[in-house]
Amino acid sequence: MSEIKYVTLPLDDETAEALRAGDIVRLSGKILVGRDAAHKRIVEAIKSGAESPVPIKDEVIYYAGPAPTPPGAVIGPIGPTTSGRMDPYAPLLIEKGLRGMIGKGKRTQAVLDAMKEHKAVYFGATGGTAVLLADCVKSAEAIAYEDLGPEAVLRLEVKDMPLTVIADCHGGNLYETGPEEARKLM
Repeated sequence: MSEIKYVTLPLDDETAEALRAGDIVRLSGKILVGRDAAHKRIVEAIKSGAESPVPIKDEVIYYAGPAPTPPGAVIGPIGPTTSGRMDPYAPLLIEKGLRGMIGKGKRTQAVLDAMKEHKAVYFGATGGTAVLLADCVKSAEAIAYEDLGPEAVLRLEVKDMPLTVIADCHGGNLYETGPEEARKLM
């Protein structure tokens, strides 16, 4: 079993370069939350020459949409959504300084290439663990596109969010190496 790496945000070049596909991480700090509708609006704003309504540089974004917040909770269950839905937007955001992404599923070659060029990391969150992941959230605030409801951009503060590095800035990708490694164990 891998040693757990405790990562405190913001994610800088040195930390991004030290992370490798397969690393087990506990992430703490402030992250963004957004899905495809918000990504589309952010990219449209950038392409029109306007400033992004949310910070991008050195940010980590979690591809998720929380369920309704129960009484007394900080946030409702918040599991990862399929990252591929953000792939049309991710390369531009990575170019603008997005440092990390959290989600589930494979990424396109364009996203992986942008990650290598700009030192970004893709973390995987386990699907089906929305309640566990919500327990890692210490604060939540809507910061943009509140009209999108559960797809509004949020700013979360998380503590020890359990993640795995799926793809790193060196070209490591568990979707490529993981199945072969698993076959060797059989």
